[in-house]
Amino acid sequence: MIRFENVSVTYDGAADPTVRGVDFTIPEGELVLLAGPSGVGKSTLLGTVSGLVPHFTGGTLRGRVTVDGRDTRTHKPRELADVVGTVGQDPLSHFVTDTVEEELAYGMESLGLAPAVMRRRVEETLDLLGLADLRDRPIATLSGGQQQRVAIGSVLTPHPRVLVLDEPTSALDPAAAEEVLAVLLRLVHDLGTTVLLAEHRLERVLQYADQVALLPAPGAAPVLGAPADLMAVSPVYPPVVDLGRLAGWSPLPLTVRDARRRAGALRERLADRTPPAGRDAAVVPVPLPRPPAARRWRRRTADTATGAPAAVAEVRSLAVRRGRVQALRHVDLTVVPGETVALMGRNGAGKSTLLGTLVGLVEPSAGTVRAGGAVPHRTAPQELVRRVGLVPQEPRDLLYADTVAAECAAADRDAGAEPGTCRALVSELLPGIADDVHPRDLSEGQRLTLALAVVLTARPPLLLLDEPTRGLDYAAKARLVTVLRELASAGHAIVLATHDVELAAELAHRVVLLAEGEVIADGPTPEVVVSSPSYAPQVTKVLAPQPWLTVAQVRKALR
Repeated sequence: MIRFENVSVTYDGAADPTVRGVDFTIPEGELVLLAGPSGVGKSTLLGTVSGLVPHFTGGTLRGRVTVDGRDTRTHKPRELADVVGTVGQDPLSHFVTDTVEEELAYGMESLGLAPAVMRRRVEETLDLLGLADLRDRPIATLSGGQQQRVAIGSVLTPHPRVLVLDEPTSALDPAAAEEVLAVLLRLVHDLGTTVLLAEHRLERVLQYADQVALLPAPGAAPVLGAPADLMAVSPVYPPVVDLGRLAGWSPLPLTVRDARRRAGALRERLADRTPPAGRDAAVVPVPLPRPPAARRWRRRTADTATGAPAAVAEVRSLAVRRGRVQALRHVDLTVVPGETVALMGRNGAGKSTLLGTLVGLVEPSAGTVRAGGAVPHRTAPQELVRRVGLVPQEPRDLLYADTVAAECAAADRDAGAEPGTCRALVSELLPGIADDVHPRDLSEGQRLTLALAVVLTARPPLLLLDEPTRGLDYAAKARLVTVLRELASAGHAIVLATHDVELAAELAHRVVLLAEGEVIADGPTPEVVVSSPSYAPQVTKVLAPQPWLTVAQVRKALR
């Protein structure tokens, strides 16, 4: 169905190809997972299938890519639209209408399908993706995860033979991600649809893949093979594979079920040992050298040894109403210096809205909010930036300069920081980004890293992150965890809204669960996530009933 023949892509002005040596075939009716570190060219390779590369992005494509017999270099994207459906990393870039139902119908209208067929397929897709209650909602009022489901639905309705998806579950909560993947699996098994998807959260997708196409490094030729074989050599792998490597299991397990069947001996070895307890239960101290820029990040704070530290963020009886939607109700939250709090819950539960109130973007309908010692929605932005920093779901909202160097220089000026502070943070978080690169040419994960560095330059006492691991591979996520731990140990308070249960297990002291705008659980990470089938990390599920959260905890206990 999809054939790559010695394909390479070189973008204008680039010295070396972004991808090269791509030569393999994807049969009809298979789900193939495209895996690899950030910035190795996964999105570029997906773009060659849809025709967006090179027709939209520019650059030079050498070799040949054919989809259902059509050469994508000689067929423009609109000439492939009846065969290939594409969902990129940013769902907002897909939308051309105002409401959910209109968006689902638009692609079929463009192809000239009969109204009766369009109506039936819209109803089927609304049910498949759990969007029926949102059919009349303006897309602009949806949460990021809800928008992602609409974007996926809009390419499903024309029933293409090939689906190309770039991080389709990155903005979805665990339950919604399972629903979307179940739909994709049904399309593969029942309709023979060919699915090629790139995803960093391998723990969600790996078990469903027929094959894995691994891009091991920038410019390196991809390797296509069975998931278990490639996970044995892959530089990126989910926690269940990491646990299998640690335990010496062969073949490596790809699912929690497989790992549980082999974990009896490991449970016995861990029976007389316990994970760290108390406030740092979710955090396993790692003896890493302090980053060179750490002194620049450290916030000067008064000595609080004589008493309990004052709250950096305090929310009391908060309510937020947006039109007819009650986004938040009766929310109480206190965050102290050095604490990391993970906000979790279904898409649309109110996580991003709560972050918005803390940074002054959303005005409360009732209740009080204080952050960094100020009332956010009544504080001037130039003053608030030194008290509270937000890294939004869409990092492009913070990036406006033409190069990474210019972006960092502007961040230093805005924060009143020493020149070079922002650039040092970028180098620490994601080495290898050149000064002259335009932010729009970075991958989603690289843009997120740059936005995080811009926010950290001001050293705000309160740092807010909305889906901070979206687009990050495991190595980049580990670097992010190291940096955030360093910030917390220096007295910064961190609040992150995330669907990444592995990140919460690795980093958060507390987890706050929201549902329909209300707090339904608030406590130490182990207490909240261990008993939850939706929010428990893979290691917890494998080693239950023992309360282990991460591979790092197990590795330390076995030493």
